[in-house]
Amino acid sequence: MCGIAGVLTSARVSQDQLERDAKAMGDSIAHRGPDDYGVWSDAECGIALSHRRLSIVDLSPAGHQPMVSADGRYVIIFNGEIYNFQDLRPAVEARGIKLRGHSDTEVMLESFALFGIEATVPKLIGMFTIAVWDRRERTLTLIRDRLGIKPVYWAKFGGLFLFGSELKALRAHAGWSPQLNRGAIAAYLRHNYIPAPHSIYQGVYKLEPGSILTLPWGGEPKINRFWDARAVARAGLANPLDTSDDEMVDQLEALLKDAVRRRMVADVPLGAFLSGGVDSSTVVALMQESNASPVRTYSIGFDIAGYDESKHAAAVARHLHTEHTELTVTAKEAIDVIPKLPEYYDEPFADSSQIPTYLVSAMTRRHVTVALSGDGGDELFGGYTRYTFAQRHWGNLSMLPMPLRRAAAAAMRAIPAELCSNLFDRLPTPLRVRQAGDKMHKLASILALPDADAFYRRLVTHWEPTALMPDVPEPKGVLWDESAKKDFGGLLERMQFFDIATYLPDDILTKVDRASMAVALEARVPLIDHRVVEFSWRIPRDKLIRSGVSKWPLRQILYKHVPAELIERPKMGFGIPLGEWLRGPLRDWAEALLSEQRLREAGLLDVARVRNAWTQHLSGNFNWQYPLWDVLMLEAWRERWGAGVS
Repeated sequence: MCGIAGVLTSARVSQDQLERDAKAMGDSIAHRGPDDYGVWSDAECGIALSHRRLSIVDLSPAGHQPMVSADGRYVIIFNGEIYNFQDLRPAVEARGIKLRGHSDTEVMLESFALFGIEATVPKLIGMFTIAVWDRRERTLTLIRDRLGIKPVYWAKFGGLFLFGSELKALRAHAGWSPQLNRGAIAAYLRHNYIPAPHSIYQGVYKLEPGSILTLPWGGEPKINRFWDARAVARAGLANPLDTSDDEMVDQLEALLKDAVRRRMVADVPLGAFLSGGVDSSTVVALMQESNASPVRTYSIGFDIAGYDESKHAAAVARHLHTEHTELTVTAKEAIDVIPKLPEYYDEPFADSSQIPTYLVSAMTRRHVTVALSGDGGDELFGGYTRYTFAQRHWGNLSMLPMPLRRAAAAAMRAIPAELCSNLFDRLPTPLRVRQAGDKMHKLASILALPDADAFYRRLVTHWEPTALMPDVPEPKGVLWDESAKKDFGGLLERMQFFDIATYLPDDILTKVDRASMAVALEARVPLIDHRVVEFSWRIPRDKLIRSGVSKWPLRQILYKHVPAELIERPKMGFGIPLGEWLRGPLRDWAEALLSEQRLREAGLLDVARVRNAWTQHLSGNFNWQYPLWDVLMLEAWRERWGAGVS
């Protein structure tokens, strides 16, 4: 796991200047790779590659990057891990290549040289962003893994091309000239993240998952996909498994065991995050099954009622006999992380579970350098509550005539939310509904929606962008693609596809990457091994969720190792009491960022609407915690990075 950065320019630049620029870019992301540093440059072509290394496999100098192929043609810098490099090694050695070390980087590089980049990449099992310079063809190639586990940003300003693992690497170059992307902010307000390929800056892009960008010297970038989530999903649904339940579970278990086993290869200490939920417990159970000694597991708890899952994690750890470490975090310790978030995330990002994710990463890094995670199980196996909620409620709702739904919505909106809340507060305690007016108005916003896709978008929407930025067009991606209805006829499969294409890479995996790499911890995610993803789409949807119980196949594997009673409980998520903190210990901080003067000076958002939401939240009658967190993270980002950005 590492940080990569580079520059390709058509301007005449000395080798010293190229290397200084590349070094500055690499230094800005030194937290991703504190163990080693390297730069390679060619002034004649105007290219420099910078690498920061977190040493995981082959700790010797033979693993140093940038690395040049044995024939001298290719130069590589690489962030990630190739888990099947030992399988690829014999083919390289059979062609007479004497490998210098035992790193995955060298095997991959020599495979590129022998068999070609486009022929090699589909064979890779792993997480990766790769930059390769072809010295003969004078072509730069950027490659991102299939699911988007590892990030890479790129930008082209005239004859200057920049790329890096994080935006701060691009900012570090003297030629950086940022302009704010207001359309990306509109999309951010909906999603709480900026969806790929966009970034917070105009002309700066995220390379999308499963993509290869090629840039010939003096030419323009061209992007192709080597793996497409949509095509994979369609193929899986068109070829469903025709086996018994037991055979299906056995096949999935074999794939997961192999995915976990491959991710346990490291030359440094290794452990796992353990929340006590289905996904992380399955990963740990399979790790422990294949390991002779106790697996190291890590979890955090909060000294806040209703937000502490640590006892469940501890119970699973005891049953599996892991070497378990647990940290109880106070509210103050969690709140102290907040000012650091804009530094870690580089652009506005407002999934508030970024806070506990950072805390568990920091604690884990004190003990190990690699940790396996259970991320991805909800998307693949139907684990999100919105899946069952949408299937249950949209089916009933859509049966009502639209005129009746519109009339009911209008009637609900006509009743002031405060009045509704006050009326419910006067009822006997068993009949009270907390924040009843807020919930009634949210229900009204759903009633008149035209179709299931609009219903899904409403479930994942924080702000309707037109409410805060009425004159800014929102870039609309796959969630508005009408052809998805033809490809995915069922609502569940369509929601899963949307989440795998957007929410998983742009929220979940971004959150984990930045939080873990901020402390130089490598996080590996076996549940989204691409072979598991491809298999999951062949499982009939009615076998994912049975009688309202999600992730049925995964649970059958887990229950071979852990009793169901240790797992079965309401889904909690990785949350914090954000709403209460905004009314309490975070109130002054939030008030400063949401001040009317500050918002007006920024000129981005509808000030009255933001201030109204803040006032309503403070009253306790409304819960605006997540939409407000979006605005707060935007303003905190502007405070850290916004100087000079127009």
